[in-house]
Amino acid sequence: MGDIGNGSGLKRLLLGVGVAAALAAGGAALAGPAKKTPYWASLSHDEARMRVGPSLDYPSNWIYRRRDLPVKVVQVLGLWRKVEDADGAQGWMHVRLLSDTPTAIVRAEEAPLRESASDGARALFRAQRGVVGRLSDCSGSWCAFDAKGQRGYVKTSDIWGATDK
Repeated sequence: MGDIGNGSGLKRLLLGVGVAAALAAGGAALAGPAKKTPYWASLSHDEARMRVGPSLDYPSNWIYRRRDLPVKVVQVLGLWRKVEDADGAQGWMHVRLLSDTPTAIVRAEEAPLRESASDGARALFRAQRGVVGRLSDCSGSWCAFDAKGQRGYVKTSDIWGATDK
């Protein structure tokens, strides 16, 4: 009479459906909770490929070789994020290449890193265009900026990155 008579066929079908549902839920959990776009992220690896589409099957249009580089996430599709860099280039990156660490890149020719969040404060260092650093304590028009241990306060108008919380 086959599997239908003793119910094991139905059990296998329900087990298969349950496993598929668990795998789908696990994949969603890996993607993390959906954030409202746009939001800021940064590169979590020393090398990250930006692709022309949301899959490994698409070719790379850029290869970034700078951990902590800030990007703006403008669209979410499963485990893929459409990002924009400081120059306006857009493409897709896998979520595992991104971090929530707030970072910024210096856009001014030279940005003084000051002792405190004030134009009158002593300049401790000068960061040139393209320097990447981690941000903290952003308030008003200033952020605490750490570029590989060189710390100070920088004007938000001199940087591009996670300055709007």
